[in-house]
Amino acid sequence: MTPRHFESHAEVAASPAELFALLDDHSRLSAHMTKRSWMMAGSRITLETDANRGRAVGSRIRLAGRILGFELSVDEVVTEREPPHAKTWQTIGSPRLLVIGPYRMGFRIEAVQAGSRLTVFIDWTPPSGALARLFGPSYARWCTERMARDALAHFAQDGKSLTSSGPR
Repeated sequence: MTPRHFESHAEVAASPAELFALLDDHSRLSAHMTKRSWMMAGSRITLETDANRGRAVGSRIRLAGRILGFELSVDEVVTEREPPHAKTWQTIGSPRLLVIGPYRMGFRIEAVQAGSRLTVFIDWTPPSGALARLFGPSYARWCTERMARDALAHFAQDGKSLTSSGPR
């Protein structure tokens, strides 16, 4: 299967260092998945991290939960961390997911006049099946947009400067 790509962008009224500090905290970054929502079919997941709390290359992160009666779990490892500009993590092992398969995800931050330009991206391989074809791109959009919107909201912007692109 051909890998897919999706990204969302936001202009955030914060310095790159302030924005990186916010996004480097996986409990905040993944907050959209730990709360019940329609995109999570009314379910939520739990987040566990190692002693480094996802803030070092090699650090481990685990997400697990039940959605629509299916047990889901994914283990991730931080593969790049360059404060205040970039962070990337990816799945390890065999993720148990419904609409996306193994993935690499991360964010890039660049300084702009009004603060920072944030790009949140995901590269994923869809699992086989109609559910993945139907909902995989929507899930990728939702996830990257939520991370960008949560950063905008944290720094009290109206969210009107959010853009998305994909899939490629």
